[in-house]
Amino acid sequence: MGYLNSVLSSSSNQVHADDAPVSGGGLSLTSAMHCSQNGKFSYGYASSPGKRASMEDFYETRIDGVDGEVVGLFGVFDGHGGARAAEYVKHNLFSNLIRHPKFISDTKSAIADAYNHTDSEFLKSENNQHKDAGSTASTAILVGDRLLVANVGDSRAVICRGGTAIAVSRDHKPDQTDERQRIEDAGGFVMWAGTWRVGGVLAVSRAFGDRLLKQYVVADPEIQEEKVDGSLEFLILASDGLWDVVTNEEAVSMVKPIQDPEDAAKRLMQEAYQRGSADNITIVVVRFLGSQEGSSRGASA
Repeated sequence: MGYLNSVLSSSSNQVHADDAPVSGGGLSLTSAMHCSQNGKFSYGYASSPGKRASMEDFYETRIDGVDGEVVGLFGVFDGHGGARAAEYVKHNLFSNLIRHPKFISDTKSAIADAYNHTDSEFLKSENNQHKDAGSTASTAILVGDRLLVANVGDSRAVICRGGTAIAVSRDHKPDQTDERQRIEDAGGFVMWAGTWRVGGVLAVSRAFGDRLLKQYVVADPEIQEEKVDGSLEFLILASDGLWDVVTNEEAVSMVKPIQDPEDAAKRLMQEAYQRGSADNITIVVVRFLGSQEGSSRGASA
């Protein structure tokens, strides 16, 4: 499996040395590898600590080839209790996934396995740590004309299909009826402490890490599949630094007129900051090019 020879500006390295905002993007040209007109996409990202003193958000944008299939892998990871869990998931989740023997034949089960394997490996690596760390993950996997969105926590994925904003993930909050029931069935509790929290501590009900709450705070992803066709325009993945202050519909309407996905991601990041978001802000936008020439929608690095 090798990287596609037609990836432009496929930069997913992330440096928090000065915690300055970063952005970038790339373009997949799939004519060389077994692809239909629906196989083309461009992507962009923007990430900023916002008003926070430290940065606990991470992202990953990766294009690869697996068994002759073009694969796009995109993720937003929002850490809590420090950056360790989010950084670990960024570096390991997608590598674990594309190595899974059923990645092409049964992608949904491969995603679920990769999430849980990455979580257990992270927990093993944390044996000497005294402070608990955790992370959300909102990921999008593109395989041919299939888009599989998997989510753990309260980062969110929203698509624009036929001009309409559609959430394709669910925020995992402890006060949701089924999540609360699952936690209580496992012997835990949910209580109000400024917001609803697992054990009075954690405001999300699913996450990577969180060793002390692992019995209740699982890393089982909810997975939704969408068909990539002419009606699917773009996808937004973002941490709650965006969704705390911008609705799904507002985000989609802001992205619609901006063809360059990096510019679209930066626009959303700036809007969230201006609206007073108190959190780190990280956004990935993937635009599906359909039958249009990808060169007309290149992304700058």
